[in-house]
Amino acid sequence: MHTKTFAAAAVGLGLVTLSACGSSPNGKDSAGSRTVTLVSHDSWAASKSVIADFEKSSGYKVKVLEDGDAGQAVNKAILTKDNPQGDVFFGVDNTLLSRALDNGLFQSYEPKGADLILPQYRVDEAKHRVTPIDTGDVCVNYDKKYFADHKLTPPASFDDLVAPEYKNLLVTENAATSSPGLGFLLGTAAKYGDKGWQDYWKKLKANGVKVVDGWEQAYNQEFSGSAGGKKAKGDRPLVVSYASSPPAEVIYADPRPKTAPTGVAQGTCFRQVEYAGLLANARNTEGGKALLDFLISKKFQDDMPLNMFVYPVREGAQVPPEFVTYGPQAKNPETLAPEKISANRDQWVKSWTSLALR
Repeated sequence: MHTKTFAAAAVGLGLVTLSACGSSPNGKDSAGSRTVTLVSHDSWAASKSVIADFEKSSGYKVKVLEDGDAGQAVNKAILTKDNPQGDVFFGVDNTLLSRALDNGLFQSYEPKGADLILPQYRVDEAKHRVTPIDTGDVCVNYDKKYFADHKLTPPASFDDLVAPEYKNLLVTENAATSSPGLGFLLGTAAKYGDKGWQDYWKKLKANGVKVVDGWEQAYNQEFSGSAGGKKAKGDRPLVVSYASSPPAEVIYADPRPKTAPTGVAQGTCFRQVEYAGLLANARNTEGGKALLDFLISKKFQDDMPLNMFVYPVREGAQVPPEFVTYGPQAKNPETLAPEKISANRDQWVKSWTSLALR
């Protein structure tokens, strides 16, 4: 969900982030149908060796076309659905799922091994238009040093964020343009209900919340606790990010610290699930099916956490020890049913925009 954060550090770690340079639409190139094209948001990453194993065993060459933030990528995929840019789309999450399904973005396919996906993540089981691939929690992160220096207890809940002692400390992302920004808005809607969330945001605004366009700017420029934010002299010690951001700060630091420099306010988390699906007008449907099988294979699911900093959704997939130590999943995250999100998302974002951005 936010790999590119740490992309500079990741260059030496054998991550592969491919671009479909010079290929014609739909992954058709001189290799014809032996190429399968994955369309994704900018945070796609996988180990070269794992992709190479898939290419060797399946006979398909993988091309990856990255298309901006999750919201931007989904919107572009919908606009190009009659003549899609690729065969499989990865990265539509539960906040935007209904938009993709309502617009007929995907065709039905149940991948091999789908029965091993943990039940709590399964959706659309009658039609199998999308397959869960990963999960993560959008949560407020805090800069431990700032709070220690100021002898201030870090916030632990949504309620805490509107308290006077946290005035002018929080930066979040635009809910209309950013996936974590939208996740944070939905977390407040889940917590305070249809009526209460707007009053909550009025209090947050009065308490000096800063809104920026996207995660990259919020986390790597404005937030004082991240490696990037320190360099940029960010002055906000609270940021909307992910529960898996603290382990990333540890893993990419050299030397590695004994403890993460950032922490998670566990009472501010909203659970996201990301899905992939076979695009409705994919040219290479067989290659797309093979790629979807691969995305929920144990090999890919084990490889994924330390590349994309998300949790696997397959039974028995390995969770890295760094996640358990520094970025455990929230015990009681806020959640919303996809139908509830579908019915209210656009209106909520519109109301949020007039509240938070005016």
